[in-house]
Amino acid sequence: QVQLVESGGGLVQAGGSLRLSCAASGSIFSINTMGWYRQAPGKQRELVATVTSGGSTEYVDSVKGRFTISRDNAKNTVYLQMASLKPEDTAVYYCAADRGYCAGYGCSVNKMDYWGKGTLVTVSS
Repeated sequence: QVQLVESGGGLVQAGGSLRLSCAASGSIFSINTMGWYRQAPGKQRELVATVTSGGSTEYVDSVKGRFTISRDNAKNTVYLQMASLKPEDTAVYYCAADRGYCAGYGCSVNKMDYWGKGTLVTVSS
């Protein structure tokens, strides 16, 4: 089993920045791709960004150029640096991990094997 714990969420003004962290523990040797997802009120959970064990990254179009996903394998931690935040970025952000390989839109919600409990990001206008 793998446990994922997110942190770093909070309230920020539009145009501001936040960095989310996701610490992994347990059977981390089984993890390949990791990703960040988000779920806004009344909406389905959606992909934000993914990073493979080799460091390849993919982003959804709505966050390209504003968000950066990174991975520190030595610390078993994945980060999501968010800049130029917009009110529409408001959501609960979840970290997820896949035992197999996927990238970008190939990492559907149903594909991921492990999930954290989420951290709330609120962007005020």
